[in-house]
Amino acid sequence: MDNQPTVESTRPIRCAIYTRKSTEEGLGQEFNSLMAQREAAEAYIASQREQRWTLVGDRYDDGGFTGGNMDRPALKQLLHDIEAGQIDCVVVYKVDRLSRSLLDFSRIIGILEASNVSFVSVTQQFNTSVPLGRLTLNILLSFAQFEREIIGERTRDKIQAARRKGHWTGGTPVLGYDLDPAGGRLVINEPEADQVRQIFHIFAAQPNLIATTAQLNRMGWTTKSWTTRKEKLRPGSAFRSPTVRLILTNVLYAGFIRCKKELVPAQHSAIVDQALFDRVNEVLRAHERGPQLRPKQAQDALLKGLLHCEPCGRAMEASYTKKGQASPIRYYVCRSDQKRGTAICPGRSVSANVIERAVIQGVRGMQPQVAGREAIISRTYLESVIERISYNGATGRISLALKRQQSLVVVV
Repeated sequence: MDNQPTVESTRPIRCAIYTRKSTEEGLGQEFNSLMAQREAAEAYIASQREQRWTLVGDRYDDGGFTGGNMDRPALKQLLHDIEAGQIDCVVVYKVDRLSRSLLDFSRIIGILEASNVSFVSVTQQFNTSVPLGRLTLNILLSFAQFEREIIGERTRDKIQAARRKGHWTGGTPVLGYDLDPAGGRLVINEPEADQVRQIFHIFAAQPNLIATTAQLNRMGWTTKSWTTRKEKLRPGSAFRSPTVRLILTNVLYAGFIRCKKELVPAQHSAIVDQALFDRVNEVLRAHERGPQLRPKQAQDALLKGLLHCEPCGRAMEASYTKKGQASPIRYYVCRSDQKRGTAICPGRSVSANVIERAVIQGVRGMQPQVAGREAIISRTYLESVIERISYNGATGRISLALKRQQSLVVVV
């Protein structure tokens, strides 16, 4: 093989072996794919002893990571060590173990060349120091990327074919169903299914997401609790209004599977009556913002990031409401109250103009150097002097904690 590192023969050539496998399947075996790749690479390095090739002690193994991107822990560590000057040569079993993306591979090779590090593929002969060798490498990578994309396309086609037949094709388990041990379909978990039916009835009786969420949390119910294939428990959590909305709009509960833009009858049984499902979703659609309305834009408010809800401790977000051509009315709101109901947090929204004016007056009273200023105090200045602002919606109390151990309480 003629792709030898161009490193001075007076010192050893430090070689790092990189191995990768796309899935975790088989990694628990006594001798797995990563070990086989490493064994072949070690044998090749040993055959180059006369060239003073030596194996570095660190291992760079990515088990269960795709070659379609560079988001791999061992690869990141390898590139870091290369840039630190700790490696002279990278050895892989095949080119596609390093990357299956031509663009990513070009980036990696650029990093190697910048650090004068050579690249060796044990099973493929090419010399990257000449144009023909670089062309051969690009051809190999192009086929590797093509193979990855073809596999992805076949996988997506297989999933869509299964969905067209009403099969469950995986994803996060949903409340009310468990996965059939035989696979491919869902089976009803009756205690959870009864909760799902009650959620639909509760919302139908009081069509308000926040009120429904608050009632579910008062009852002590939680989202789906399940165990992964690796026996790791994913416990349920308190409901939030977006979670409740996802349940109410999930076509699985009506006995359907979504296949792209179509709904097909599912292999599993329905939990909710079709009439109830349709009635609930008609109400939800009626409350949606119309397509002709622009979505609310993020507010770069004066107290953003500083103002917190005192009862629950969460940051309060800036928002606004607008009717017709009237000027928008700005306010700050606690998202715990909005998403989980007042049972989780009794905080309330507050007028932005009112609380901002109170905070500015408080800061002027505590900071003599700005007491006489007529201009509006800037956000930058507030961030420099204020550690935290707490607002209690029940009492209207604002607490200011300044960075110089000062504090102030005002009521609005």
